[in-house]
Amino acid sequence: MTSAATRSLAFATMFNFRDIGGYEGLDGRTVRWQRVYRADSPHRLDGDDEAVFATLGVRTVIDLRRPHEVDTYGRIRPADGLEYHNIHLEHQDWNEIPYQPDRGAARYLADRYHDLTEQAADGFVAAIALLAQERTAPAVVHCMAGKDRTGLVCAMTLSLLGVRDTVIAEDYALSTAGSERLLAWLRTQKGNDHLVPVPFFTCPAEAMQTFLTEFRQRHGSVEGYLRAAGLPADRIETLRASLLT
Repeated sequence: MTSAATRSLAFATMFNFRDIGGYEGLDGRTVRWQRVYRADSPHRLDGDDEAVFATLGVRTVIDLRRPHEVDTYGRIRPADGLEYHNIHLEHQDWNEIPYQPDRGAARYLADRYHDLTEQAADGFVAAIALLAQERTAPAVVHCMAGKDRTGLVCAMTLSLLGVRDTVIAEDYALSTAGSERLLAWLRTQKGNDHLVPVPFFTCPAEAMQTFLTEFRQRHGSVEGYLRAAGLPADRIETLRASLLT
């Protein structure tokens, strides 16, 4: 596995930005670098950060946040050649689902990921259909923290590309450091001193591994789930042609 230090890009106003390339996929092929990035929200980009971001040549931003999150906090600044898509992964607000410490964060998160895949199948199809188009790359997929909604879209994408579940779970867990940085920054902002890191700002590999194992028991495969939800087979083949060496 490529190290977090190698694949992560440092920004002052984004805290969990990295490339999902470099992993071994189908038939020994490799996920292409600099095609898909995952991130927390880029709406804060400004100054030097904005200049660095511009050097990546990003063509498409897929924002998975709720419309009210976009309205409240804003979106990435429009730029020539940059397409912006807000794909709302509609699901029950986690604040309505009490966290039970005795069951642990990994179990809570895996359950929430099952909720997301049951409630927002059309959103996952829309996001991955966009990533499958050659013209959209390089693309950035993001939500608020870049670990849950973003983590699921990236997990499904990597799975379609043939990346092993254990590696997908390890990639997911790389968000730990970024989430800690984001939480530390949020706590400096007025009115945010109530925020706590469990489970909303944790991402143990066990959570994604548990989810993927149970997801296959429920749906057979990621491909089967997405096909049943309406993703055409030719989009999956296009995704692999575009994102694998």
